[in-house]
Parts: sequence; structure tokens; C-alpha cells
Amino acid sequence: MFLNQYDVIVVGAGHAGCEAAAAAANMGCSTLLVTMNLQNIAQMSCNPAMGGIAKGQIVREIDALGGYSGIVSDRTAIQFKMLNKSKGPAMWSPRVQSDRMKFAEEWRNMLEATPNLDFYQEMVSGILSENGKIVGVRTSLGIEIKGKTVVLTNGTFLNGLIHIGDKQFGGGRAGESASFGITEDLAKLGFESGRMKTGTPPRVDGRSLDFSKMEEQPGDVKPEKFSYSNVTSPLTTQRSCWMSYTSLQVHDILREGFDRSPMFNGRIQSIGPRYCPSIEDKINRFADKERHQLFVEPEGWTTCEYYINGFSTSLPEDVQFKALRSVAGFENVKFFRPGYAIEYDYFPPTQLQHTLETKLIDGLYFAGQINGTTGYEEAASQGLMAGINAALKVQEKAPFVLKRDEAYIGVLIDDLITKGTEEPYRMFTSRAEYRTLLRQDNADFRLTPKGYEIGLAKEDRLRRMEEKLSKSEAMVTFFRETSLKPEEANPILEAKGSSLMSQPDKMFKVFSRPQLDLEDFIKFKKVATYIEENHLDQEIVEQAEIQVKYSGYIEKEKSHADKLTRLEDVIIPENFNFDKIQSISIEAKQKLNKIRPRTIAQASRISGVSPSDVSVLLIYMGR
Repeated sequence: MFLNQYDVIVVGAGHAGCEAAAAAANMGCSTLLVTMNLQNIAQMSCNPAMGGIAKGQIVREIDALGGYSGIVSDRTAIQFKMLNKSKGPAMWSPRVQSDRMKFAEEWRNMLEATPNLDFYQEMVSGILSENGKIVGVRTSLGIEIKGKTVVLTNGTFLNGLIHIGDKQFGGGRAGESASFGITEDLAKLGFESGRMKTGTPPRVDGRSLDFSKMEEQPGDVKPEKFSYSNVTSPLTTQRSCWMSYTSLQVHDILREGFDRSPMFNGRIQSIGPRYCPSIEDKINRFADKERHQLFVEPEGWTTCEYYINGFSTSLPEDVQFKALRSVAGFENVKFFRPGYAIEYDYFPPTQLQHTLETKLIDGLYFAGQINGTTGYEEAASQGLMAGINAALKVQEKAPFVLKRDEAYIGVLIDDLITKGTEEPYRMFTSRAEYRTLLRQDNADFRLTPKGYEIGLAKEDRLRRMEEKLSKSEAMVTFFRETSLKPEEANPILEAKGSSLMSQPDKMFKVFSRPQLDLEDFIKFKKVATYIEENHLDQEIVEQAEIQVKYSGYIEKEKSHADKLTRLEDVIIPENFNFDKIQSISIEAKQKLNKIRPRTIAQASRISGVSPSDVSVLLIYMGR
């Protein structure tokens, strides 16, 4: 039925579990993916979309390392948008609307085509450990499956409780039962747990909507794609999203149900996501706002089901229905199902190492919402890193950890391990102090060599990245070495409102002017000829443009990162006794003993550890 012992057992087949299983199996480990329902692999439990602000960068990073999320997103996209194009490239964030059913189908097809990967459908009700080391899992049928490492990716299923108004019932997702037993096992082993909340909006019948009363939100005219590989192509046709708004009337109707809302009557005690609040939370917290945006998102190419982004709620279903019918375009709306809130167990991530291995049990890894995060992309990136590190541990190789100046994934995990979280953690570009370095366009430059080195990214990916890097660098060199005469440049400069040239100057200097963009570059005959003769695609030209226009910012940030990296290199001994240091605060000692930072840099990011505490630690480390 099973192997005598698996190298890696992954529990849960959401976004984290799928990436973990794919990574471990592709790195050559015998891997078992256990889930309560094999029909719901990679289910999009909430909105049918991947990417967005900072999240799109994460998907590109997963792809650059050799994960599957970017490829699946491209193959099942129904719309593509590059967000924040009016801002600098550090803020550009790719996002796709996905076909929900095709997304799950494509994930399953890719996993079933992955060697070394077995599947099993049943609830895992406990973990097996001996002398502080993981040895496997136990299922609800009492079957014990042996494993050298175990990755828990339980999402919202651990003791999940669904709320709709004054009704509540057990469940990990609409129509699916909760998972029991794991929390209790971990608590006996000394793990600290907590409760979090998330929610989802109603799904409605698009045939009952009047789109003429809404604002159309089409995709990009020239859509791009997530994956750096050549196995996917940009969209040729797209489906539009739509936008409508709530009103004071809608808000008044919603308030009628507040006394029956689990958010306000005390039934829900746990904390929900700050940056994706329920509609009742929004009208309560922002009482001065007369309206809120609602994004009406199609669930696929052919289905009539729509997701009402911005209307997440746990109010009674009759209140949801009455309020939504007062929104423009929704006067005759029919529900597929109401929105709901769900409470679930999580484990504060300060109990983990940077590899996502637990500090208490050797060989046990946590990834995804079990660590207090929210979002498909955040979960998938943790699953990827946990799967990689579980495989490396089995292979007795060095662990794989990304630094804050190397990837958004590094920022995410460092934030979780170092600072913990008391509310569902969501990634934003503002969380990354090196976001000019961590752009979505250069994730392959940053991470594909690392993915190749650990045995995950394949050689064709590396060669493709090297060719792109070589061609973009050659184009930057061309700009540095080629001059423009005033008579060539001034007509374009004048049209763009930029000061005119009085003497020849290098293209690099001219193109660094903020008024000029990529479309202006290729108006110059020398540039157009260079692109044509060297067969350069849009991706390479855009990369060269960024290197020219933002070279000063990039170099400055690299310099800053290099300085802080010195503190990353100051290692704190594993069993260092912080209590013996007399000159640091009691709070610092408590936090340092709890989190056990690996480096001085990590210690400096812990809340409650002051700069003077860091100075004392440096002295103790011989610096």
C-alpha cells in the first residue's frame, strides 16, 4: 500500500502542499502527498486569481526556483494585468484571473506527471515522533505511515469552524469537513497554538447580473505571463472583470444584521486579516466612507459563477442577499452560495527555524496558513521552501535559506520567524527594504542559479536565464558606448518636454531621463536597428531599460544590502546562553531565548531587541 518509509510526507494538498510535494519529488526524494479529498487538490478556496501587489513577485520567484505555480497560473489564466505600471519597476506586480476549475485540474495533472510522488486520500489525525524526531504520521483509520521528514500544510482545516450569522458548524472549507487530532498531538509535544480567522464573499450567478451598470475592467492590451520558462505563452484572448460600489443604503442594510454577526456578538474571538477585512468590518471601521469598491470576477472561461471581491462577510445569509441586491447591477442577483467566516488553529511561526523546520521536533516542517499567513502565494512559497529543505535534510545537504535582499520569500520567512504574527500575515512591497533589487522582472537572475544548484530548476531554465542576462547586459553596454547627436535626439526630447541637447552625449545618459520610456527608446533608429539585428524580445529590452533608468537606485540599494549582510555573517552559536549577558535588557533576553536567532542581523530585527543590545551581542561574538 505504501513504501516502508518515505523520504518526505506532505500533509495537505493546497497551494503549500502541492509546491512542497513537487519540490521534494523533483529533487529525487520518495514523496507522499496525503489529503482528505484528492478531488480538491490546489483548490482556490477564495478568489480565483494569482499574483497582485508583492504576491506577483512571489509567484515569479517560485517559478524562477523551479516551482509549478507560475506555469499553472499561465496555463489557466483568463486575464493578465501588470499592476502599478504608473509607478517605478520595483512596484510592478503581475496578476492573473484564473479559471478556478482548470487551475486545480492543471495542478493535479502536473503532480501526477511528477516522478517519485505518491498520493493517498485520508485525514491525517496525528504525527509520530520518537526522542524529539519525526518518524511519520497516523491517519484516521489508524494507519501509520513512516517518513524521514513530514511537512504540515493544513491550511484552514485544523479544528476549522465556519460561521454564517448565528449559525456555526465544523468545516475546513465550504462543503468539506475540518481536520482533527494534529493540534492536540502538537500541543502534547509542547507546541504553542492560537486561533485565526479569515473569510470569503458570496458566489453569484452571472446570468442574474446587469453588467451595463458596472465599470468594465479589461486585461492588459499586451498581456505578459508569469513563467520565465518557454512552456507557456501569453494570453491571446481575455475575459473582463467588472467593478461596482456599495452605497449608504447598502451599509444601512448590512448594519441591520450586526446583532446577528459573529464578528460583533462575540462568537468569533480570533483575529482576521487586517488588509482584507470583511464588508461589515469596513463599514464599521470606516464609517465616514459612503461607498466601497466591489470587483466582480469571473470564475472561469465558461462558467457563469462570479466572485464578489470586496464583499467578504459572515453576516446572516438573508442580510447578505438583501444588501447585495441594493448594489448597482445586482438588483436581481441569485446566489450560488453565501459568504462565510472560518476560524482555525495556527502555530506561531517563532517556533520554527528559517528552513521552516520546527525547533521542537527534528524533521517536522510547517508551511502555509498553519504559520499564520494568508494568501495562495505566501502559502505556495513556504511550501516550496519546506519541501526543498525537507529534501535537503534527507540528502544530508546544507539547508536552503533565502536572505531579505535575495527574495520576497526571504522577507516573508524572516518576518515570520523573527517577528511572529498575531494576525494573518500578508506580503506587501513595503515589507521589503530592498524592493528595488527584488523586482518581478529579475527573479530569474536572482534565483534560477540557486534553484539549479540545489537540483530543482532544470538546466534549460538556467541556460535561458543566462542568455537573457547576457543579451540585456550587452544592450546596456551598447547604450553606454553609443552616442546620440542633438539632431537625432532633440525632436523626441522636445515632444516629451525634456531639455534639449546642445552637444552629443551617450545614450545611457540620455535614456536615464525620467521623461523617456521604452516606447521612446525604440523610436531612435540606432536602437531599433540594434534590437532587430540581435533578435531581442520585449523582455530583454525592458530589462535593459530598467538597468539604465534605475542604475543609481539599484547600486545604492546593493551597497546598503552589502553593509547589512556583514551582520548576517556574524553567526550566533546554536546553544548560546543569552542569560549570561548582564548588559542587555530583560525583554531582549526573553525574546532572544524564545526565537534563538541564527545571526546578529536576525537578532537586530526582533521586536524588543534594541541597537544597544545588538552592540553588546557583537562584543560577545568577538566583533
